[in-house]
Amino acid sequence: MTANAGLNIRPEPDQVLVDIAEYVSNFEIRSDAAYDTARNCLIDSVGCGLLALRFPECTKHLGPIVPGTIVRNGARVPGTAYELDPVKAAWDIGAMIRWLDFNDTWLAAEWGHPSDNLGGILAVADYLSRVTLSMGKAAMTMREVLTAMIKAYEIQGVLALENAFNRVGLDHVVLVKVASTAVVTRMLGGTKQQIIDAVSQAWVDGQSLRTYRHAPNAGSRKSWAAGDATSRAVRLAMITMKGEMGIPGALTAPQWGFYDVLFSKTNADQKIKPEQDRQFVINQPYESYVMENILFKISFPAEFHSQTACEAAVQLHPEVKNRLDEIEKIVINTHESAIRIISKTGPLANPADRDHCIQYMVAVCLIFGDLVAENYEDEFHAAHPVIDTLRKKMKIIEDARYSKEYLDPDKRSIANAVQVFFQDGSHSGKIEIEYPLGHRRRREEGIPVLENKFLNNLRTCFPEQRCQAIMRVCLNAKKLEAMPVNEFVELFVL
Repeated sequence: MTANAGLNIRPEPDQVLVDIAEYVSNFEIRSDAAYDTARNCLIDSVGCGLLALRFPECTKHLGPIVPGTIVRNGARVPGTAYELDPVKAAWDIGAMIRWLDFNDTWLAAEWGHPSDNLGGILAVADYLSRVTLSMGKAAMTMREVLTAMIKAYEIQGVLALENAFNRVGLDHVVLVKVASTAVVTRMLGGTKQQIIDAVSQAWVDGQSLRTYRHAPNAGSRKSWAAGDATSRAVRLAMITMKGEMGIPGALTAPQWGFYDVLFSKTNADQKIKPEQDRQFVINQPYESYVMENILFKISFPAEFHSQTACEAAVQLHPEVKNRLDEIEKIVINTHESAIRIISKTGPLANPADRDHCIQYMVAVCLIFGDLVAENYEDEFHAAHPVIDTLRKKMKIIEDARYSKEYLDPDKRSIANAVQVFFQDGSHSGKIEIEYPLGHRRRREEGIPVLENKFLNNLRTCFPEQRCQAIMRVCLNAKKLEAMPVNEFVELFVL
């Protein structure tokens, strides 16, 4: 037994916790590009949530846990009449936004969807605004919501740049929980120390496994996992604001901390890493990089690694649509992450299985020239057996350049190429697309399409006059930023 065995000296907070709290508390966002992009992320995310209301598998989860409960000055859920406590409202908003796999994306060593954080941010902002108004005080403004979004995106995205949680079997929603906890604690009036305490709770909270995202267990939990994470963040923030202590060594505690328990192996060889390597790699400061470079899903409600493959397949549609029965093989050149996440053969059990299958998505685009959320439903799949016929003819090949440039910080490409070969020896051209429509390199081309996507999503819930009124507010940056949060949310209440 060593001389200091059992020595009980409480450590200083882990540096990762301190850096996050310092950023959330004190960093001033000065980037106009970040605020403009955040506005587009806001409207796109709300629109994705409204579109999800068309699907009963989503709406069955919404509303109070105890039916009929109405919370005084509660948070509202867009597209519904619900007034809920902010924890459940965060769950609902987060689940709606993520349900159709159509909201924005971040791809790096870890991937994820930073707009998942909007569930907690918008629910808490609406709740706080309604409470302060009832006390005769001013509501929060949408500028404050955009600021919280930029910071949540940054925390999630910077932590994802060089830290592959997927490699140790953890789902990326751990980063939603951490980022949402940090910014929501600040929104609730938390100090730097309280943010440290709350974020420490998020790290020790137990984390979701990726089981529900991968064959043969892929299922609908992946559509509400982010709502669950951002709502848990609200709960942890509120617990902290009641005076609950933090866990300063949440990450670094030997044997019991996050690093040793959950971040200590690699998928490649399952060997324990050297102790100095069992920690996060963070090589850039938290600023506004992630928001400025976010990836929008504009063209298709599809897992992002497949977006350029779907674009390529749509281009090939006119050439192949009348020759489907003549196809010998379809070659898809792609990057390693796509192969690891969304390449699968065999039966597809449910919509969540299909929207994470690059072969399925490419087949639908080749056959129909488009891909919409309804194309994943059981009835559609059963009605079109040609989809599975084409899937069986597909060959997936990794392109080493694609894999390298996917991780290159100066490129961040998400490249795919599709080529169709026919039984008579002829073939289509090889359609290669390296950057999807939602990439920063295609912003000028993409934003008008994104705005039209939002309008079309509004039309699934509201009459045209109301849709146009909402558009006038949301496309006017100054007007939107000055708007009280409660008034913004009221635009979407039934």
